[in-house]
Amino acid sequence: MTSYSAKSVGALGTVDHRVFFSSNGTLVSPFHDIPLWVDRAQGIANMIVEIPKGTHAKLEISKEDALNPIKQDTKNGKLRYIHDAYPFNYGAFPQTWENPHTKDEDVGEAGDNDPIDVVEIGSRVHTTGEVIQVKILGIYAMIDEGETDWKVVCIDVKDELASKLSAHSDIDAAKIKEVFTFLRDYKIPAGKPANTFGFNGALLDKAFALKVTDRTHHEWQALLSGQVDSGKIKLTHTTPLSTSNGLVSQGDAEKVVVDHCLQYLRSKI
Repeated sequence: MTSYSAKSVGALGTVDHRVFFSSNGTLVSPFHDIPLWVDRAQGIANMIVEIPKGTHAKLEISKEDALNPIKQDTKNGKLRYIHDAYPFNYGAFPQTWENPHTKDEDVGEAGDNDPIDVVEIGSRVHTTGEVIQVKILGIYAMIDEGETDWKVVCIDVKDELASKLSAHSDIDAAKIKEVFTFLRDYKIPAGKPANTFGFNGALLDKAFALKVTDRTHHEWQALLSGQVDSGKIKLTHTTPLSTSNGLVSQGDAEKVVVDHCLQYLRSKI
């Protein structure tokens, strides 16, 4: 199985902080190069961990930076922190995209222009930049400020509970309540209303989650091939895929990282 590693540039809690990804010494984009599926038939996918359980910093894959490193989100020029600590590991599936140009067929709102979000409910605290294999269990149809923002619920295949969880109905009721309550209410301390949900807030089953994940994968394929407007999204990748759109050499990828390192160092002089 392919292994991935992550290296940080700049300190966490600064606007310069970036987490770049590599595979066997080759720089890769976590958005475009890392494959979505480990085993589609079993519903096992690669998850990019952005926010470790128990932390507050709002970290995310940067769509607008070449190679799409993880960075801390900002709002009005300030770094974002969530008031309540995340009660689960949070991240995204690679090679997925929620299309903002079309209304989601199940929710009726346009996508939020991000990779699909993932909630990992296992017992371990993962680290930012980890690529873990997860078993898909279910999905929430969250609507965030008028945009479709699916939340896939899953568990690390190496977690002690993984063998006991194969469907959304296997998840403990208290855990489901904890996850839903956080997703609904996490913006309230910042003065915003609670998030709303399609399907009356139900945790939808594995088959539904697989259907939505497949759909966002197809949307990503259309994005990368140029069939839809990418806007400010950087399509930079280093692995030959079905299209050469955005493909760069390792030399060009290394220049991206070096340029960011130099920018960071100059900011400290």
